[in-house]
Amino acid sequence: MSVKYIFITGGVVSSLGKGLTSASLAMLLEQKGLKVAMLKFDPYLNVDPGTMNPFQHGEVYVTDDGAETDLDLGHYYRYSHSALSKASNATSGQIYDTVIKQERKGDYLGKTVQVIPHITDEIKKRIIECTKQSGDVDVTLVEIGGTVGDIESLPFLEAIRQFLYDNPKDCLTIHLTYVPYLKAAGEVKTKPTQHSVQILREIGIIPNMILCRCEQSLSDEILDKISLFCSVARPLVFEEVDVEDSIYEVPIKLHEQGIDTKICELLQLSSTKPDLSAWHEILKTIRNPKGKVVVGIVGKYMQHQDAYKSVFESLEHGAIAHGYEIEIRRFESDKILENDEIDEAMKGCDGYLVPGGFGERGWMGKIFTAKYCRENKIPFFGICLGMQVMVCEFARHVLNLPDANTTEIDPQTKDPVVSLLSEQAHVKNLGGTMRLGAYPCHLSHGSKAFKAYQQQDISERHRHRYEFNNQYKKAMEDKGMLFSGTYNEGDLVEISEVKDHPWMIGVQFHPEFKSKPTQAHPLFKDFVGAMIEQSKKR
Repeated sequence: MSVKYIFITGGVVSSLGKGLTSASLAMLLEQKGLKVAMLKFDPYLNVDPGTMNPFQHGEVYVTDDGAETDLDLGHYYRYSHSALSKASNATSGQIYDTVIKQERKGDYLGKTVQVIPHITDEIKKRIIECTKQSGDVDVTLVEIGGTVGDIESLPFLEAIRQFLYDNPKDCLTIHLTYVPYLKAAGEVKTKPTQHSVQILREIGIIPNMILCRCEQSLSDEILDKISLFCSVARPLVFEEVDVEDSIYEVPIKLHEQGIDTKICELLQLSSTKPDLSAWHEILKTIRNPKGKVVVGIVGKYMQHQDAYKSVFESLEHGAIAHGYEIEIRRFESDKILENDEIDEAMKGCDGYLVPGGFGERGWMGKIFTAKYCRENKIPFFGICLGMQVMVCEFARHVLNLPDANTTEIDPQTKDPVVSLLSEQAHVKNLGGTMRLGAYPCHLSHGSKAFKAYQQQDISERHRHRYEFNNQYKKAMEDKGMLFSGTYNEGDLVEISEVKDHPWMIGVQFHPEFKSKPTQAHPLFKDFVGAMIEQSKKR
């Protein structure tokens, strides 16, 4: 059987949830016994999001092979078992860069290099490469970023038009659109959807299905109207109403409308009845928790919903694993010390987490968060920069090295507890040059990390330039720090723990990239467990 392809486009406005929808469809198809590959096309000219400000783009999701990718790949990972790698995300920047380099090498034999066919051929090539990254794929889902009608998306849509022309029996297009409710008029409006589909048809793509994002359920009259004016059969017009309790409702709601069955019918795919029991259990836990814990996240980008997306999701996974609800309180790290009352500013949480990040802003707020948690025996989880915060704070206030710092913040510090990797010292290009991707880590028996993972050798994903300086290792160990996880090949510290503390752990990697609602990451699960114990005391 030939591989089938599903193309997901978006119309009217951005941020409709194409990533969540794509991930949900992948999950449903997997539960029907099909093997799925996933690809996200991003129309911006950055080669990858690695150097983009989180306020603009949200978090950067890292794959095992070290690709810095769009945050939608985090949704793909959490919902499906699709193999994710550098072949799973492509940007306009990557596409044009590849074509221009080929032109410079003379690969086009003197031809005039143009968007059609050279750029569109490269886009089609990426679709095939994604499909081939793992064997026996039944369906490849391709999400096109941006909004139909944007000039940036046109090469991708033209490539898809060509792909549909070449493979008419193996392709399906789903258009996700917005159906707004105008409160003043008391009416639902279909005109934006009509115009969006019209633009898509002008490009040469006729959607097989329409998914309507809406705030409230749509009447049959509205759905009939969309069907008629968009020339899409009524049984293939679906609604995607804002969910009430959790984004993990999305695949359940789609399944209840039979969208997965319709996809299989249109693509002539054999399928079995999906087993969604695990997802129903997740929703049951979310709706009927045993109790609640409160976690404070101290970071630089707390105003942006997606800057720490995987961290938020992983905390919820940890809570679900214990049958608990989790409340997340956001603390801007550069504002914590404004009133010099750290205890007053920080009180009221069962634990605190300092996520990854770059730069000096908010550094001291994070340092005092670690100090507050260490001295008051409150659970603390430091991730990437958060671990560097933890060891610098320990050096300052336990080893009595007041100038202890990372050379990222103070290149002239007398005590560089955290410093650049030697191979990073002469790097000039910022993009794609950090320590990226999966590395093995060896855990010490008897440590809290070993207790959480229940195994001695693990693999986790990295995204950083700076490392703990081993010159301070013995002095810290003598004062109660345990370096419980190491990358032996490079003699690098990956996990640190404060011994005389209920739960204070810092990790140099990003565990949030490997957590699922159906399988919480061991460290997040253990951290939430420690917060539950703290809440009982409180």
